[in-house]
Amino acid sequence: MGKVSTGSAALDRLLEKGYETDVITTLYGPAGSGKTTTCLLAALSAATAKENKDKKVVFIDTEGGFSTERLQQLTGDEKEARKALERIMLLKITTFAEQKKCIETLAQQIQGNSGLCMIICDTISSLYRIERGEDNINLNRELGKQLSTLLAIARTKDMPVIVTTPVYADFADKTKVKMVGGDILKYSSKCLIELKINHNGTRTAVLAKHRSVPEREVTFKIKEKGLEET
Repeated sequence: MGKVSTGSAALDRLLEKGYETDVITTLYGPAGSGKTTTCLLAALSAATAKENKDKKVVFIDTEGGFSTERLQQLTGDEKEARKALERIMLLKITTFAEQKKCIETLAQQIQGNSGLCMIICDTISSLYRIERGEDNINLNRELGKQLSTLLAIARTKDMPVIVTTPVYADFADKTKVKMVGGDILKYSSKCLIELKINHNGTRTAVLAKHRSVPEREVTFKIKEKGLEET
C-alpha cells in the first residue's frame, strides 16, 4: 500500500505517513476550513519530491482558489515556487460540462503514460451544485461517472487523487454537516477527512473514513507556511 506525504506533518501523522496512492481522498468542510491550503500543500509536496522530477501534478481549479502568491508563501522561496509551478498543470474550469471534458481527456491522455504523479480537484462538486435543479438524476450520474474515471486512474496508475467538496447543514442534526455530493462521494472515496473551524480560530481535521487507519483527529492553525499542529 503506497503512501505520499500530504506536505503537512500534522496530516501525515493523522494518516500514518500520508495519502494512499490508489484511492480517492475527499476533503470536506465549510469555506475557510483549509481545503485549498491542504490541496496546495499536497501539490507542492508531490511536485518537489525527487522521485517525481519527470512527472507533473494536475490541479483542477473550479472556484479560482489556486494562488501563485499563496504557493510562494508556502514554499517561503520564490525560486522554489517557480520550480514547483513548472511541475503543476493548472486547469481552470468554469462549467460542469468543462469539468466532464477535462476528466475524460485526462483519462485518454494518461493511458500508457506515467507522466503524472497526483490529481487534485478543488472542488469536485461546486459546478455540479450550481446546476442542480428539480431533476438531478442525470447530473448525479455524471458526477458518479467522473469520480469513477478518477478512481480508475488512481488504481491503474497508482497515484493519489484528492478532491474537495463544501458542506451544508444537516437539518436533522444541527451538530453535523453533510457533503455536497453526499453518497456519490462517500461510495467513491476510501478516505474521508472533515475539516472544521473551531471557535478559537484553530481548525480540526477529522479522519472520518479510512480502510486501515482508525478514526482520529488533529487540531492545527493555518499559518503562512502551512499547517501548524496545536
